[in-house]
Amino acid sequence: MTTTEKHTPMGFGRMHRKEDARFIRGHGQYVDDVNLPGMLHGAVLRSPHAHARIVSIDTSAAEAHPKVKAVITGQTLEGLNLAWMPTLSHDVQAVLATDKVRFQGQEVAFVVADDRYAARDALELIDVEYEALPPVVDARRALEPDAPVIRTDIDGKRDNHIFDWEAGDAARTDEVFARADVVSAQDMLYPRVHPAPMETCGAVAHMDPVTGKLTVWTTTQAPHAHRTLYALVAGLPEHKIRVISPDIGGGFGNKVGIYPGYVCAVVGSIVTGKPVKWMEDRSENLMSTSFARDYHMHGEIAATSDGKILGVRVKVLADHGAFNGTAQPTKFPAGFFSVFTGSYDIEAAHCAVTGVYTNKAPGGVAYACSFRITEAVYLVERLVDVLAYDLGMDPAELRMRNLLRPEQFPYVSKTGWEYDSGDYPRALSQAMDLAGYAELREEQKRRAVSGDGPLMGIGISFFTEAVGAGPRKHMDILGLGMADGAELRVHPTGKAVLRLSCQSQGQGHETTFAQIVAEELGISPDDIEVVHGDTDQTPFGLGTYGSRSTPVSGGATAVVARRVRERAKIVASAMLEVSPDDLEWEKGRWFVQGDPDSGKTIQEIALAAHSDLELPDGVEGHLDATCVYNPPNLTYPFGAYICVVDVDRETGQVKVRRFVAVDDCGVRINPTIVEGQVHGGLAEGIGMALMQVMAFDEDGNHLGGSFMDYLMPTSMECPSWELGETVTPSPHHPIGAKGIGESATVGSPAAVVNAVLDALKPYGVRHADMPLTPAAVWRAMQNRPLRTDLAIT
Repeated sequence: MTTTEKHTPMGFGRMHRKEDARFIRGHGQYVDDVNLPGMLHGAVLRSPHAHARIVSIDTSAAEAHPKVKAVITGQTLEGLNLAWMPTLSHDVQAVLATDKVRFQGQEVAFVVADDRYAARDALELIDVEYEALPPVVDARRALEPDAPVIRTDIDGKRDNHIFDWEAGDAARTDEVFARADVVSAQDMLYPRVHPAPMETCGAVAHMDPVTGKLTVWTTTQAPHAHRTLYALVAGLPEHKIRVISPDIGGGFGNKVGIYPGYVCAVVGSIVTGKPVKWMEDRSENLMSTSFARDYHMHGEIAATSDGKILGVRVKVLADHGAFNGTAQPTKFPAGFFSVFTGSYDIEAAHCAVTGVYTNKAPGGVAYACSFRITEAVYLVERLVDVLAYDLGMDPAELRMRNLLRPEQFPYVSKTGWEYDSGDYPRALSQAMDLAGYAELREEQKRRAVSGDGPLMGIGISFFTEAVGAGPRKHMDILGLGMADGAELRVHPTGKAVLRLSCQSQGQGHETTFAQIVAEELGISPDDIEVVHGDTDQTPFGLGTYGSRSTPVSGGATAVVARRVRERAKIVASAMLEVSPDDLEWEKGRWFVQGDPDSGKTIQEIALAAHSDLELPDGVEGHLDATCVYNPPNLTYPFGAYICVVDVDRETGQVKVRRFVAVDDCGVRINPTIVEGQVHGGLAEGIGMALMQVMAFDEDGNHLGGSFMDYLMPTSMECPSWELGETVTPSPHHPIGAKGIGESATVGSPAAVVNAVLDALKPYGVRHADMPLTPAAVWRAMQNRPLRTDLAIT
């Protein structure tokens, strides 16, 4: 999609991203750019086994290396009470293995040397004797009575069970299913995938021996949460810890938690008295950092014979890896998966989720989605397509018949989510119009009759996402409420500085948040600096993930700007010698009611606020304010997607020919940034549907340790996106925005998979698991007669 940039000096609208001026010139500052005097380098020794007892570790040869300054093992950390660290899900994770290793790539030892090459060379000199143990790779195997117990470090642990969690009304759902005319069921695996950010994870730690202050430059999406966790782990006073998160080359949820390498860099600095840098390579990132998905799902959908959906019920087995390190609110061990009822008006729903340990890397992050909603949307949208298949009904017609209507909002779902606003039928209608849906079906019919060329498939998905995690009454992480802070100061010359607790990984925060202030105060975005990513310079907050930046930090920005505006009103009233009640606001100035020529601009007011102007008693000067924004509810962006694919009959190769996406994220602060976010999410959806999968063999060996094995979508796999929009502002958000960053990833995989299976419909293929590689598609077509009765007519 081509757009024309138009600079909007005051507020919302298209403008070039402010941060791009440095990025396109190569002047971004990343963690690996940090170089301090006397800095040493660290490297991690990782386990070659998925499950093995550590018999012994001999580090003497490595310690004798002339460039090695320290070798740290789990035994070293036990002496410092740092061998284990808390995860974001109230579990603990080994920093360096002490008793046994629990996944291939687990951290075993840490070498600190003069340079990174010497540190990595010295890893080969460490002799570790392992006693191999049988691994548990399949989540279903993990619950069998004779399965090897992975977490023997937990007193009394005799199995691999983590939790059971449910939502909805099981009895009511069973009643609905009992009277349904049609029940469609499907087993689905949303396989383990990896966020794979462009920049891998790393840290530079410096414990100043004079001041006792620890400074950590690190690749984190949540600097303040990291500082609190470092304080808990290391026992340092929080004010003696500074976390700096400079420019980040992508996060996608991968950089929310704390990794052992971060802690080891800190310990290395404490032990050596020097700054220590640790940066992982690509294989380490893919093998050991947080994954996403890995949900085994059994779904059932009940309906009447004419296609009225009555209920949905689901059972999920969630593979959490060797430690429960999922990054999601405490009360939601399965994330927001209970949004699985989707966008449909149904009578009852129920889900049950069981979490288990396996011999894989821990994680379960919100990879380009709000917590586990991608899995939920994939489940319900596949079920709706399976139901359409069983009923012989067009999937668009089935969806339109069951979508929630505007008059039903605010709508409380059957699992307790209060959807704020929306016009779902309008979004689907617009997507169908943009795609030329009727014409596409006619083309598909002609191809089916002729039998020439590739198979053609048309896939639809509709989604509702819950974003803006923040209401403290419902959500916390490790007891920390998810409200966000903001501080705004307008200098005497009328320029402003906004300090935020959220952290950008490429979403354009420095532009978007400047535009919010500009909209509220009438200051040009070019005159507003946005500061983030430094705990010494910003207010407390839990960071950026789950599409919460605009709904929560954006809300905080709007509120704090309005507080500054109200303070400016008092100053202006003193300047104009009238009561504040006699003033009216227009963007950029306060003026006297009935006398528009008598007014003061925000710049004039800012200068006067620092002068000898006599203000009312109890009113301080300066134009600044602070805010901690606790949103009353989540916001619920939604959208309709239509994907058109061609499938080669001989090879199974899938080509995405067209992709139409209509999104509703409420008010669009900067449409260019929104469109860029959608483009990225759609590409990720194609990747997950067709190529991305973290595979393991039966011994627990990781088979996706490079981009030769873990395939990522490129421009060759992506069509020219066709975007549309509807606008339904959120009543819960100060500026009406709903958040959009990850919604495209939520909605797009199901559309691609539905399109491929639609193409395979004449072969009687009802379902296939992601990723739909050419080999998988080809196998699905084999030994199946071409059934003309299943072709679209």
